[in-house]
Amino acid sequence: MSLKASALKVGDTHSERVVENLSRTQLVQYAGASGDYNPLHTDEVYTTQVAGYPTVFAHGMLSMGLTAKMLTNFVGDGRLTKYGVRFTNQVWPGDSLDAKATVVALRQENGQHYADIEVSTTNQDGKEVITGSATARIDP
Repeated sequence: MSLKASALKVGDTHSERVVENLSRTQLVQYAGASGDYNPLHTDEVYTTQVAGYPTVFAHGMLSMGLTAKMLTNFVGDGRLTKYGVRFTNQVWPGDSLDAKATVVALRQENGQHYADIEVSTTNQDGKEVITGSATARIDP
C-alpha cells in the first residue's frame, strides 16, 4: 500500500531497526555482492596493522542501502525519485542501526504529489552514522 498525500502531514515519521548486531560475515557478503573488495572492510590484519583502524568497518554504501530499505518500507517500492546521504561516522561490526524518516514538505509538481523526507541513521549508542534526504512520489 502506497502513502497518500491526504494521509500525510509535515512532521510525520517512520523508523525501524535496519540491522541488529552487524556481523563480519555481512561485510564480506556485501563486498561480494557489490564488488567492493577494499580490504578496510574485510581484512583485519590490513585494517589494523597497515591502515591503523581498530578493526574492519562497514562499507558506506551498505549503511546507505540499509537506510534505503527503511525508506522503501515507508513510501513503497519504486517511489523514490531522489535519495542522497552523507556518511557522518563509521559503522563497526556489532553495531545495530536504527533509521528514521521525517516528512519535511509535501508538494505538487506537474500534477504529481511528492513528499520531501529527511533521513537519519544512528547506532546503538545514539551516534548518527548517516544523514540525508529523499523525495518520494506519493498518491493523491
